[in-house]
Formats: sequence, C-alpha cells, structure tokens
Amino acid sequence: MTDITIIGNGKMARGLAARAAAAGKSVQILGRDINKAAELAKEFNATAGSATEIPAGQIVVLALPFDAAKEIVSRYNDALTGKVVVDITNPANYETLDSLVVAPGTSAAEEIAALTGADVVKAFNTTFSSTMAAGKVSDQPLDVFIAGDSAEAVTAVSEFVTASGMRPISVGGLHHARELEGFMLLVMGMQANPDLPDFNWNTGLKILS
Repeated sequence: MTDITIIGNGKMARGLAARAAAAGKSVQILGRDINKAAELAKEFNATAGSATEIPAGQIVVLALPFDAAKEIVSRYNDALTGKVVVDITNPANYETLDSLVVAPGTSAAEEIAALTGADVVKAFNTTFSSTMAAGKVSDQPLDVFIAGDSAEAVTAVSEFVTASGMRPISVGGLHHARELEGFMLLVMGMQANPDLPDFNWNTGLKILS
C-alpha cells in the first residue's frame, strides 16, 4: 500500500518527497519523464512511474503548474474517486506576478475540484520549494495552511503535515483557497522585488501567538 503519490518531478516535488520520507510515509512519484521520476524516487527510496499510470497513493499531491494539474486531473477522471487530491498551485501570471489567472470569485483549487470526484484539499501553496525540504525557516517549523470541504480529507493532510515536522493550520472550506492563493500572490511579488533583498524565496509564513 502506498501512502502518498506525488505527481511531478520539479523542486516542489523534491521538497514534498523529502517531507514524506521524514514522516515515514511510503511514496510513489509519477512524471511525464519516467527517467526523471525514477531519479527523484531513488533519492527517497520511493517507487516511480509514468504520469499515465493511475496513482497508487491515498493522498495524491499535484506538484504541477496549474494548467498541467487541470489536464492530468481531467485525464484521470473517475480513477481519483475516493482519494484525497492536494492542489499546491498558485495560479499567478508569472510574467508580472501582479495578478491571478483565475476569475474573481473562484480559485485554482475550486476549478480542479470541478474536474474530479475526489476530495480536493488546498495545501502547500504557501510554502516555497527552497524551504520545503527542511520543513522549517530560522529553526521554526513551516506553517501549512489547509482548505477543504471534507473534514476527513483535511484530517488526512493535516496528519501528514504533522508527521513531517511542520504545523498544519486548517482555514476552513475549499473556497478559502481564494484567500490563500491571493495572499501568496503578494508574497511571491515580495520575493521577486529587488527593493526587498532579504526576501529571496527563502521565507516562510508563520502565525505567532
């Protein structure tokens, strides 16, 4: 039995695989480039396969750009029913980092949810790949903000986050992905702003009390 399937071979996929390994989870990594998937899987004692395969994990993380995430969810269709699908995307205009590409009143997570019968959860979009592998910044565990309509799905993702050494924070229903995506647009703009040299994709959002 596989706990988590990560679809993608990029930096976020690597960071998530590192956290999954730290949590003691069994991991499958799927990618369009089977050789890259196998190379990444070897780092974390995971299994590898093609993105054309049906995900084996109960939790399926879409470590993909927004358009690619929509495409692959549409292709899998009913094969994802009964699984927890985690959308980590930030649907930003990456040429300007000044706007989102989804319409007002919706979110990437909601658009993805409309394409599948799976329980979709928004998570990890507020964490950067450069900090994900360690799961912390300045010796503080990363906060992972989670939005979802299924209490069971949110609990499953929260348990994974906790086991990986980070702190899960549930923010409510999936519609709150709109705020998470909008806020992260501002944060990404700060990272890319030359007037803020201390912000270089190496920060983490933290709620302090």
